[in-house]
Amino acid sequence: MNPVRVVSFVLIAFALTPASAQEEPRNGTLSFVLENDVFYNADRHYTNGVRFAWVPDRRRPVPGLVREVAEIMPWFPRDATIRHGYAFGQSMYTPRDITIVNPPDGERPYAGWLYGSVGLGVETGRVVDQFGLTIGVVGPASLAEETQKFVHRVIDSDRPEGWDHQLRNEPGLILSWKRSWRGLYTTRMLGNHLDFGTHLGAALGNVFTDGKAGFMFRFGPDLPNDYGPPRIEPALPGASDFYAATGFRWYLFAGVEGRAVARNVFLDGSTFRDSASVDKRRLVGDLQFGLVADWKDLRVSYTHVARSKEFRTQSESDVFGAFSVLLKF
Repeated sequence: MNPVRVVSFVLIAFALTPASAQEEPRNGTLSFVLENDVFYNADRHYTNGVRFAWVPDRRRPVPGLVREVAEIMPWFPRDATIRHGYAFGQSMYTPRDITIVNPPDGERPYAGWLYGSVGLGVETGRVVDQFGLTIGVVGPASLAEETQKFVHRVIDSDRPEGWDHQLRNEPGLILSWKRSWRGLYTTRMLGNHLDFGTHLGAALGNVFTDGKAGFMFRFGPDLPNDYGPPRIEPALPGASDFYAATGFRWYLFAGVEGRAVARNVFLDGSTFRDSASVDKRRLVGDLQFGLVADWKDLRVSYTHVARSKEFRTQSESDVFGAFSVLLKF
């Protein structure tokens, strides 16, 4: 089961969506994100993340409870557009060598994370505030061990041998906020549009606690009103929705984010009991660049991500890819 074949199958399936469906009213946007180091022939550290999300169409009435929650948020502007969405996903982390039964000290612990999220977006002009509540479980109950062993068996890859040493079961909670500014600077270059945006954010919880800041450039002939492709926490902010295109549309993007990390359970180890852990670095950076392509109600994107070393005994920085598909129904 080659990953390239899986990606190709997904694209073909969406491409065969009947054209008549384009004219029907939309219920919302379904998105799928796959982050994996297999794109670069690696299998270590943050080795896999999968997330599905659903965002109701922006033209549909906002539920009363969602509006009431939005109105109590800081800086809520009365003329804002309110959005909400739901997501669930799974992430997994492993040492550098998964064939070792008992990973040595200084190696990143095995860990899995299974979660569900509710999100709220408050947008005014070129500014959007995103609030999120994520609840899940770290440990064997995340089913990360079963997932990785199944996938490796299907693709005939090395069997991971050290999952008996993974972090124990622990409930997880993350409260997050991000503010993004789009189009702070716009110009034309090589016959296309170029714009610049920036963002600030923070996360609080026993899984992630950090503060972050970064920026992004976009370049293309017709830049839509969005904030880049969706990603999995922790990452540069993106959007799980988009404005449908009348035909084909594309843009390139590149961004940088720096994070000041106070807590990362996948490095610090279990919160309530002794466990494997590593000495984390307090400052971590991501560099990303990629391509977004739209065809009517379909969006496909690919992001190359280079992440700086996250712990003291890490021998080299990590590189992985993020592939996403968004489809309006």
